Amino acid sequence: MVDEHLERLDTHGVSRRDFLALASAGAIAGATAGIAGLPSVAVASPDGKLAYLAWTSRVEYMIQASKAIEAASKALGLGYTFLDGQFDSQRQLNQFEQQATIGSGGIILHASDGSALKRIAQLSQDNQVYFANVWATLPWFTPFDASDYYTLYAVPEEFSAHRGVTAKLLETVTKDFGGGDIVAVTGVPGFSTDTVRSRGRDDAFKDFPKTRLVGQLPGNFNREDSLKVTEDLLARHKNIVGVVAQNDDVAQGVIAALRSAGLQPGKDVLVVGADGTSEGARAIVQGTQLATSANSPAYFGAFFTARLYDVTHGWKPRAAERLLYWRSVTTTRDNVDVYLKRYVDNDGVEPFDYRRLSKVLHPTDWDPQAEIFPLDIDQEWAGIPKPDGWTYPKAYLDAKTNGEWEAVTAEYRDHYKINFFGPSPNAKS
Repeated sequence: MVDEHLERLDTHGVSRRDFLALASAGAIAGATAGIAGLPSVAVASPDGKLAYLAWTSRVEYMIQASKAIEAASKALGLGYTFLDGQFDSQRQLNQFEQQATIGSGGIILHASDGSALKRIAQLSQDNQVYFANVWATLPWFTPFDASDYYTLYAVPEEFSAHRGVTAKLLETVTKDFGGGDIVAVTGVPGFSTDTVRSRGRDDAFKDFPKTRLVGQLPGNFNREDSLKVTEDLLARHKNIVGVVAQNDDVAQGVIAALRSAGLQPGKDVLVVGADGTSEGARAIVQGTQLATSANSPAYFGAFFTARLYDVTHGWKPRAAERLLYWRSVTTTRDNVDVYLKRYVDNDGVEPFDYRRLSKVLHPTDWDPQAEIFPLDIDQEWAGIPKPDGWTYPKAYLDAKTNGEWEAVTAEYRDHYKINFFGPSPNAKS
């Protein structure tokens, strides 16, 4: 890794050994962050505990998540570092191995795909490093197929979330235009979240017979690729009235392409997205985006940080707590102001009580601060073939049959006090 950066830095006459001897971890991270164009990098303390392995820094969701992870880490007394995977699963595997070797106690994996997951799970076990995984995964490979060090796989419940924003689009298109042609700009092909979002989108069309999905192309979850493929879709389909974008970065690319084509987003063509990024929320206010499914990048960051804090401080999750969903909220002009005030234009007021997310710090009054419930793997990976010889993990089946599934659902519901779609718990009255 150092050799790669020596080639890119002005290090003429400096040996690899001298470079390592002279450069602190902070200097290396700062220099490489500047090269990569990252907005900021927080460096782990010498006894640093937490690293966030994002699959790119080109997507707004991950930058917002990183800010929340940094804030939560600070509140919980953890060091923190951010690493950019640059769309490369092998790079992320190398980054994970490096972080495990230097003694990070917890790693948040935000993978570019699931191809390296089994190897990462093995590294976590070998090095006794806890990790939690979000979004991209290897379908049908669960924490139970690895070890206790793979503590959590969690995502928003995307089928109903993306169905909800699509239904909002189709309802409005039917009302305003009498129906019409819709196109979709999807994410990364094969990405598990992209697959489940597409299933939710397609299901919504059943209720709106005057609308038709006439084409789709992958925008790879970033605005640059999405702009290009939207231009292609517009050339192929002359009469579209709506676009289902697979996230809010994709929606931004779609909006830019519509403008370049002389079309008014929000009037000539309606656009919906997902995730509830800052740009997505502002676009709803401006009228260029109709809706998003707000799961909040900050929530992912806060919740995962608290989980890694807890397991590295002795707490042990039950089986039904190792695969989890959280609930997104369909966000439109009718409710976006609440979201903006808490998560976007919040004047530096943190959106969550990070310490109350911890069951270690608040054993009796912990609060998930969102609707959390166990993840159903048959719903999450429906339509994806199971590997040969695959069987349901015993711990998962036991949790579903011995009452634990219902008990965890009820417990998280009862502890949920701070409304995800209400004011920040840190806001002054």
